Amino acid sequence: MRTRVKICGFTQAEDAVCAAQLGVDAIGLVFYPPSPRNVDIDQAAEIVKALPAFVTVVALFVDERESRIREVLEQVPIDCLQFHGDEPAEACGLYGKRYMKAIRMQDGIDVWDLALQYHDAAGLLLDAYHPGAKGGTGSRFNWDLIPEHCALPIVLAGGLDMSNARQAVQTVRPYALDVSSGVESEKGIKDALKMAAFIREVNEGDRIII
Repeated sequence: MRTRVKICGFTQAEDAVCAAQLGVDAIGLVFYPPSPRNVDIDQAAEIVKALPAFVTVVALFVDERESRIREVLEQVPIDCLQFHGDEPAEACGLYGKRYMKAIRMQDGIDVWDLALQYHDAAGLLLDAYHPGAKGGTGSRFNWDLIPEHCALPIVLAGGLDMSNARQAVQTVRPYALDVSSGVESEKGIKDALKMAAFIREVNEGDRIII
């Protein structure tokens, strides 16, 4: 199976178009004001409008109000939701959209149990735990915490870049990798060469496994 690639935290349409041309499967838009990668509705709509066909658009929220999420969905063509806070499964499933639930990994986390709790999710996104941030920290967690088999597709995030993307594919064998800071020149600004190298390393990891 080919490992999918999602690049998260776009703030500029030209960066998202570049990622699409390089072969990314999905782009992530952050709707979380404390994040340096936060976008407003107008920015998000501009980015999505510029994309070619067949690129999945994921909207990231953190413990957001239902009314705000619905406002975004009314004005921006979103394919999938990503919840990075403490949202229960019933809150994630309110919108008639596929969703992923992000889990901040640390000792004691039971991925199997969470897969049962969020049984209607399209996947679990496993990210590094940081007490002061909800993601995008550039930190890696202990991949040994990930079970060999899971009832839901695993999307691996946290501290990924071109130097470890191939290792992540070969070690974890996730459904997808999700990268943000690892392909940036600065927060919210993507680097074309880093994006290309990351995707190339993922593809190489797949080739070796096959």
